[in-house]
Amino acid sequence: MYRVDWASKRVERQLERLPQDAQERVLKAIAALADNPRPFGVQKLEDDLYRIRIGRYRVVYWVSDEERLVVITKVAKRSEHTYRRLR
Repeated sequence: MYRVDWASKRVERQLERLPQDAQERVLKAIAALADNPRPFGVQKLEDDLYRIRIGRYRVVYWVSDEERLVVITKVAKRSEHTYRRLR
């Protein structure tokens, strides 16, 4: 079991800005990362940086297997700005 954490308060605000139904789906997907940080459909962006899709929203996170930690770095609607300044 991994621990899931937020990189900053900014990530929490990004999540709060989503519509209610999208918030619920994204939170459910984030909670599932505790059991499996690399689920089916995950895309590796860099060495330890990953992205999952939840409809038209993206969750970017990094994984530390040594610490058994998943850190959510960004929650955003898919756009050309989604993958800027990820860490």
